[in-house]
Amino acid sequence: MGLKCITTLLISVLLVSCSSKMTTESENDALSRIANEYLRLALKIGQFDTNFVDAYYGPDSLKPSNSKSAEFPKDSFIAHAAGLKKELDSLASVSRNDTTSKRAKWLSAQLTAFERRIKVFSGENAAFDEESKELFDAVAPVYPEKHFQLQIARLDSLLPGKGSISGRFQKLAENFLIPENRVDTIFKTAIAEARKRTLLHYKLPAGETFTLEYVKDQPWSGYNWYKGNFRSIIQINVSQPVFIERAIDLACHEGYPGHHVYNTLLEKNLFQDKKWTEISLYPLFSPQSLIAEGSANYGISVAFPGNEQEEFCKKVLMPLAGMDTSKADLYFKALAVKSGLGYVRNEVARGILNKTMTEQQAIRWLQNYALLTQKGAMDYLRFIKKYRSYVINYNYGQDLVKNYIEAKGGTDNAPERRWELFGDLLSNEVKASDLQIGK
Repeated sequence: MGLKCITTLLISVLLVSCSSKMTTESENDALSRIANEYLRLALKIGQFDTNFVDAYYGPDSLKPSNSKSAEFPKDSFIAHAAGLKKELDSLASVSRNDTTSKRAKWLSAQLTAFERRIKVFSGENAAFDEESKELFDAVAPVYPEKHFQLQIARLDSLLPGKGSISGRFQKLAENFLIPENRVDTIFKTAIAEARKRTLLHYKLPAGETFTLEYVKDQPWSGYNWYKGNFRSIIQINVSQPVFIERAIDLACHEGYPGHHVYNTLLEKNLFQDKKWTEISLYPLFSPQSLIAEGSANYGISVAFPGNEQEEFCKKVLMPLAGMDTSKADLYFKALAVKSGLGYVRNEVARGILNKTMTEQQAIRWLQNYALLTQKGAMDYLRFIKKYRSYVINYNYGQDLVKNYIEAKGGTDNAPERRWELFGDLLSNEVKASDLQIGK
């Protein structure tokens, strides 16, 4: 090859390289602009729908400067979301950068959820599965009543006494109700242990912390309010009965390695390090919630694998609570069976939203198959009315996260690999369809 040919080839390579760099920079600029518009739109919607924005720690300059209008501008909001989606879908289709394409698709899915939530807030409802697909990028499997009847029958021979299975389970569970004067001690101990276990695997930013509060009369058992700068407020609802195993459940789910760690890692890795402003806002009714709730539930078994939750309860928490541990083995066997009944809540929500189930039928299902008390069933019905198809994020979300991580080698036999995969999931923009291996 002659010198002239070599020179021409080098110039061509340099031109392609420069063109690629310019394209990437142009795409980044476009994404940054769209991300800011995404935030402005969300914050405007949040002026009307007070449940829309769960957390925001981004620039104050993006907050609405004017007071909200008298009427909810549904059509204007939907048009704005659709316009941004069109730009994002076009960008994703032409970009040769995998990171750019994935980020654009994630934002587009979030905006699809915006559109559906705007309609829900306006009273325009869809069927349960259609709503969950648009809000959370997922449709949960359907289970008939017979499925739960077979599951619940397993408890019949396990539980002592006579009467309804639900009543017998509640009688057993009463032995493990945390006394009111021990709640704070138990929760602080559980959270400290969950945090210690998490810090063995993840280096969290300096200054990360949380405040623990106890509240009453809420439709949920626990809540994490992320405040930015690696800080959370964790609230525990003490107007509902709090059983001993729930201390670890909520410590992991709301704290470590659950919501607090998830939001902290997103803020550090994406907002601060990469300057992806969109992550500074958490829209509650969006695909982000399926990852948040699913990972928070799966995180319990990541931090306390195998029977370690049971052992920590029996050896540490129950003595602190002054509990008799003689029935602990039976209780945890019953809980293991009960864990297979999680999809009952989906079917009740599906029935209520699709108007194929009355409230009386819903309460019966929740008592007979979710093993809730009358008050517990009423509280959960309140939850369904407020949060609607959000219920799939806990059980189906957990299953999607579990199956995804285990398919990639994160099993009980490879705990370090599981922590590694779990950490990657908590540190990136991921949606439900990204977790469905082979689809």
